[in-house]
Amino acid sequence: MSQQDDLGHGDIEAALAARRELGARYDAELVDGFADRIERAVERRAAERGELQQRRTAGTEGGRIRQFVLGVISVGVGVPITIVPMVATDNGLPAVVVAWLGIAAVNAAHASTINGPQRRD
Repeated sequence: MSQQDDLGHGDIEAALAARRELGARYDAELVDGFADRIERAVERRAAERGELQQRRTAGTEGGRIRQFVLGVISVGVGVPITIVPMVATDNGLPAVVVAWLGIAAVNAAHASTINGPQRRD
């Protein structure tokens, strides 16, 4: 942001001082100049918000893809984890339950980092 586009108290005071010096016949030019600066500042802020929204959308979409891939891999890993204890032992159900709870916990932790609280700027 340049010093010229920075709209503040000093700008308003300067415009009022210029009006006092120049008189009422230059009001339109002073108002137009000030309005142009306000318009540029609004456009710049709108562009910044648009860029921020694009970054957020891109980040969310990438997170969803990663979450989907993690889910597919979890199921792929979970199938052999389920088969081995059930075949190798007489009562493999507790091992299977613990394994799937671990897989679910990993997926939930990953999802919470993606879908966690959003910062508002």
